[in-house]
Amino acid sequence: MIDELRCSHGITRLLSITGIPRSSYYKWRATQPQRDAIQDRERESKEHMMAIHFTNREFGYPRMTTALCEAGLNVNHKKVWRITRELSIQSVIRKKPKKSSYTPSVIYSNRLKRQFHATAPQQKMVTDITYISNGSTFVYLSVIQDLFNNEIVAWQLSKRNDVQLVLDTVEQWTQKRGVSEAVLHSDQGFQYTSQAYNS
Repeated sequence: MIDELRCSHGITRLLSITGIPRSSYYKWRATQPQRDAIQDRERESKEHMMAIHFTNREFGYPRMTTALCEAGLNVNHKKVWRITRELSIQSVIRKKPKKSSYTPSVIYSNRLKRQFHATAPQQKMVTDITYISNGSTFVYLSVIQDLFNNEIVAWQLSKRNDVQLVLDTVEQWTQKRGVSEAVLHSDQGFQYTSQAYNS
């Protein structure tokens, strides 16, 4: 409140009215950016945790901590436990899964072999799916990126993480560009090893 009113009423008067020592006020001002940064990091952690919970409802706080680390957020497990309680995130007990009958239809060899540099456009393309959350719900984002200049040459949003999402992304790309000489690299998840995608 003092910080908001100091321009119109003066620091000395406001500190006198509130009975706050001048040194305490300036110490608070000096540490405010740090507190803001901490709050920003916690807000980001909460958004990631909600998105992780939507996609992996069986995750308790230990696996949630691991997933956050894999996403580049180094959050202490005790803090993850506190936030899961605060957000009422509760893991769902999993039934023993049936043995999957899915086998990849088409698997290609890794032609890029971590050589992620291209000398011209439309040589080396990479594609993947991620999610975007607004804190209460999320959608899947499928993108194709040109490694020559990191341009996103095609992207699609969907509420479902399925083969159709990647097919729509490829369709958008092929309609916009000549793609006959391009290598399209993926992590060969189930969408990318389906017969429909490889056709």
